[in-house]
Amino acid sequence: MIHLKRRDASSDEKRGERREGREERVKMSNESEQKLEQYRKANMPLPATNRLWPLYGAGWENLGKDGGPIDLPMPKPGPDELLVRHDAVGICFSDIKVIRAGENHPRIHRNMKEQPVVLGHEVALTVVDVGENLREQYKPGDRFIVQADIYIGGKPYAYGYELQGGFSKYSIVDWRVLNGDHGNYLVPVKPEDGYAEVALCEPWACVEASYTVVYRTSWQEGGTVWLIGDGRGVKLGKAVEWRPAKVVLDVSDLAFAEAVRAWAHTNGVAVQEGDDGTTQYDDIVVLGHDAALCERIFGRLAKGGIFNLVLDQPLAQPVAVDIGRMHYDHLLVVGTETSDLSAAYAPVRTQLRAGGRCWILGAAGPMGQMHLLRALSMPERPAKIVATNLHRARMEPVRKQFARLAAEMGVEIVFLSRDEFPDDEAFLERMRTETNGEGYDDIVIMAPSTEAVQQASMLTAAGAVINVFAGLARGTMVRLDLNPVAQHGVRYTGTSGSSIEDLRRMRDLVESRQLPTNHSVAAIAGLEGVADGLRAVAEGRFAGKVVVYPNLSKPLPLTPLSELHKVLPSVAAKLDADGMWTKEAEEELLRLML
Repeated sequence: MIHLKRRDASSDEKRGERREGREERVKMSNESEQKLEQYRKANMPLPATNRLWPLYGAGWENLGKDGGPIDLPMPKPGPDELLVRHDAVGICFSDIKVIRAGENHPRIHRNMKEQPVVLGHEVALTVVDVGENLREQYKPGDRFIVQADIYIGGKPYAYGYELQGGFSKYSIVDWRVLNGDHGNYLVPVKPEDGYAEVALCEPWACVEASYTVVYRTSWQEGGTVWLIGDGRGVKLGKAVEWRPAKVVLDVSDLAFAEAVRAWAHTNGVAVQEGDDGTTQYDDIVVLGHDAALCERIFGRLAKGGIFNLVLDQPLAQPVAVDIGRMHYDHLLVVGTETSDLSAAYAPVRTQLRAGGRCWILGAAGPMGQMHLLRALSMPERPAKIVATNLHRARMEPVRKQFARLAAEMGVEIVFLSRDEFPDDEAFLERMRTETNGEGYDDIVIMAPSTEAVQQASMLTAAGAVINVFAGLARGTMVRLDLNPVAQHGVRYTGTSGSSIEDLRRMRDLVESRQLPTNHSVAAIAGLEGVADGLRAVAEGRFAGKVVVYPNLSKPLPLTPLSELHKVLPSVAAKLDADGMWTKEAEEELLRLML
């Protein structure tokens, strides 16, 4: 007789529960995917309110209301306006400067108690509603990043300063953004681009701008030139082809002075005998070797000016120069040891020297890491990079993040910290040893200190470029040996901010996968994490960037990527092999949190 085994009812129930659980998970997954697709296409109903973080004045106590964001009625776009959704926004140290300065900040021009500022200028946004007059140009779902430096009639209306910024879920974009002095300040991005990776094009554009800056290779067309000094044996060279409006003659050599007058008369260039004591010059050409004279007149350069040293013998002492103005006012120091004053105006190399030696000074901060990542990612890269920072504790994460990438790219990389050495002399000797005493071809300075600039100036190779990326205040004087400028073609460069062309170029580098801006992300948060994120940036808590996702429907406090596995394990699982943020991790975050 065959005995049939009785089916266990409890087993059937468990199998049924598992099947129902699988079906529920599939359903939830499908719903999450559908919601993400609707979000991308801006095909979701808008909420009745808009949440944002107002800043009512200087100080952390004036950020938000009762320590949090506020809710206002959802704005509606006028006929010539767009309603946009902020998808991702990076926190910049410039935001901290506004919190500290309030109405004393140079970009703020209003009563903040009555008209609070909403910060956040590193933004990726999506159009969600279009005014009737713009419907042939825009549609819901169109995606953009923003060139934050917006000008109307020469007056600044920066996004995240005068215009409501990204620390809000939604905002109105009006004619000031769409039709400013430089045209449309919205830069389109592809639908498939990640939100964080394109939002970070804004700070990255500032980095890229420092490598694509162009300096004049002649006297300013229609400008004013001051020729001052001895002049004995000096020739104009190619300068005979240049056409300034006026030359101020202040030279002792009669033959050179007469040659200049004759050239000017022939070519319709005005000549003024002697300086008036007030003119700001586009070009100052010092003939001779008077260091005290150089120091005395350097401040007479106009914005965008060039200071040319035509040395008949070396300067006897260092010269105090305004390093802040070199950064913010686009000043350049050139020079030559030849008798041809035009020889100093050779093109300035601003890209890193391929196969050269590069020192990135202040590499552990967010901007330093961007420069380091760029140096490793571009097709023409240095053969050796020395990355330094003050403290070893901050350099360790950088070492972990970049050592493998450097090896993959065939770049020798050395990580050093100042606190590993007993004094500056020992540190500089090690830095010198890393180049076999030959010096660095490129030095990129993130540290806002005069000592950093002075140290860099001691370790240059012939033809070196020192990129003073750190913004030191105008009026910050640094004593520099300028002899290498004339003798060996050393150049100091400096840039501030970026243009819309820089932003477009950066977008192209991201979309072509040449520069992985997501590697800059160190922590993420929802809109409620803005205050904590700002404080973290103010305290220098993270080596990389904090990115806020304003439109998550579930709360996400400030979360370092290193802690992500504890709170969002499925998102953490989609980080790359080095624990870096990815588009896939972002998509998983949005599936879970929208």
